[in-house]
Amino acid sequence: MLTKNQEISLSKFMTKLLRHTPEAFGLRLDPEDGTCRVEELLQVLRSEPRWRAVTLADVEQVVRHCEKQRFDLTDGSIRARYGHSRAKVSYPVQVPPKVLYHGTNAQAAPLIEKEGLRPMGRQYVHMSEGLHFATLAGQRRGELVMLLIDTEAARQQGVVFYNAGHEVWLADAVPAACTSKYPNEESGAGQNE
Repeated sequence: MLTKNQEISLSKFMTKLLRHTPEAFGLRLDPEDGTCRVEELLQVLRSEPRWRAVTLADVEQVVRHCEKQRFDLTDGSIRARYGHSRAKVSYPVQVPPKVLYHGTNAQAAPLIEKEGLRPMGRQYVHMSEGLHFATLAGQRRGELVMLLIDTEAARQQGVVFYNAGHEVWLADAVPAACTSKYPNEESGAGQNE
């Protein structure tokens, strides 16, 4: 069993392998869905001196405990759920809840108010059903600003939403008119959070 620090470190390395630079380590991801066989991931992990003794149970522990639910482990295959730098992974198109949340920072908020949400180097805009994941994402780069996304208004403007699982929703972009700062007394949204 991994310690908490080992778990965090392995999670970061798995993220690097499954999202950003798989080819630098000789890992091939399926171009359609971003998966690889767990055995292949373990082989690459074990080629690194620090992770020579890593086991399937260790990888499963990281998948289970990752606070942001970054990984999907199904039927012997693993992938990063979102945030890929390489192949654009597809997700099922679905109708989201009426309100989603997006965490950002005080520096980025004025630009979002003008231009809306854009992927900014990612493949998709990330949103969540609850405040927890949005807070985790938004507080990484300064003073947290939480945004409400009116998904019905966005859908009326042609925005397509994708369900990435574990309360995470994605879109190619969201118009500024469909976002507002949270808490927004007028909307009443999020009162049950």
